[in-house]
Amino acid sequence: MNLNRRHLIGASMTGAAGALAMAPDAARAAPLTSTLGRDATQYGVRPGSPEDQTRVLQRAIDEAARAQAPLALPPGVYRTGLLRLSSGTQLVGIRGATRLVFNGGASLLQSEGADHIGISNITLDGGGIALPARRGLVHGLGGRDIRIIDCEIAGSGGAGIWLEQVSGDISGNIITATASTAIVSFDARGLLVSRNTIQGTNDNGIEILRTAIGDDGTLVVDNRIEDIKAGPGGSGQYGNAINAFRAGNVIVRGNRIRNCDYSAVRGNSASNIQISGNSVSDVREVALYSEFAFEGAVIANNIVDGAAFGVSVCNFNEGGRIAVVQGNIIRNLRPKRPIGTAPDDDAGVGIYVEADSSVTGNVIENAPSFGIMAGWGNYLRDIVISGNVIRKAFVGVGVSVTPGAGTVLVNANMISETPRGAVVGLDHARPVTADLAADGAQRLAQVVIANNAVRS
Repeated sequence: MNLNRRHLIGASMTGAAGALAMAPDAARAAPLTSTLGRDATQYGVRPGSPEDQTRVLQRAIDEAARAQAPLALPPGVYRTGLLRLSSGTQLVGIRGATRLVFNGGASLLQSEGADHIGISNITLDGGGIALPARRGLVHGLGGRDIRIIDCEIAGSGGAGIWLEQVSGDISGNIITATASTAIVSFDARGLLVSRNTIQGTNDNGIEILRTAIGDDGTLVVDNRIEDIKAGPGGSGQYGNAINAFRAGNVIVRGNRIRNCDYSAVRGNSASNIQISGNSVSDVREVALYSEFAFEGAVIANNIVDGAAFGVSVCNFNEGGRIAVVQGNIIRNLRPKRPIGTAPDDDAGVGIYVEADSSVTGNVIENAPSFGIMAGWGNYLRDIVISGNVIRKAFVGVGVSVTPGAGTVLVNANMISETPRGAVVGLDHARPVTADLAADGAQRLAQVVIANNAVRS
């Protein structure tokens, strides 16, 4: 038994020695494979070279993809123009040490109709070089299972990542100093955008878009997004941390958002959007928005501390309806005019709703105009406002009472320190009644008021 064992060990050692002693030509024909993948330097790629390495990098990428092997890029700087990624390309670097520096072109990395692409642990440095319109430093057109994981994308002269008709996973990346939007997705086929850190963009943080209204289902979860500018101007198209446009069934959850020129989360014609568990501070328009032609929005369990407007669910005139606004904390809203003067319709409002919606269990404090506002003129139908705590608002609950406005139930709320009134009828943003919650106040058929606790 022992002799046989020694014989086997000796044979194994002989085999290993034989492999190590292979002919030099054979060694050159089979590039070395590390634990990460094939070593890019075996293809003539030179880390730290001052020369453009586009040609040798492209050859290395193509040959590794044909062999269905990852391509490992050792630590160092690689100067390159456009690199094209075919199906199966896997680029692997050393986080914080492997750096591709862009020399110019339409993009740095591009795939078209390619599946099963992976890019991980690589810094992609755009150098601020301007890209053509509607281009990203990483640009993917069509493809299944595209994964960009644990990379750093800095100084893109266009978008950071631009995807069209893609499924996959964009997670754990750091994207900074982007000339337009950090991550853009058109017509996703099943996309996860998670755990990314985005700082300093000039358009938006993340855009989930469709060319026509339809199901999208992208998950935007657990990202940190800060310092988002509305560089091109406009009336809300830019300056948003997360923007879903025409994209149905998008989930926006658990994100930390700070310092945006417009909104933290903006759903435009995005039906069945869920906005939950986000922490928002220092935004200069509506913090959480569902607007225009949507049916179905859940805005729940978020914290908004510092905004012009907490939550808006609007545009019944465009078909916008059906929402639940529940369990949010909204505080420290900013007025456009001093507290104690007439309310402003677009600033200092905690929650605004129009049609077929329930507003329950929210806590609103320091709202210089309205704690909760229901309806705009005759654009009001079937609203329940119940179980909320409203403190330090000029008006606690404002309800449209213009001709044609629908029914509102205001029930079991705690309302305190509202100098103009706990519940007040409105003509658009202008109070036109006394406090409807006061003893002996007039009764309006379309405003049902019961069981509220009011403290001056």
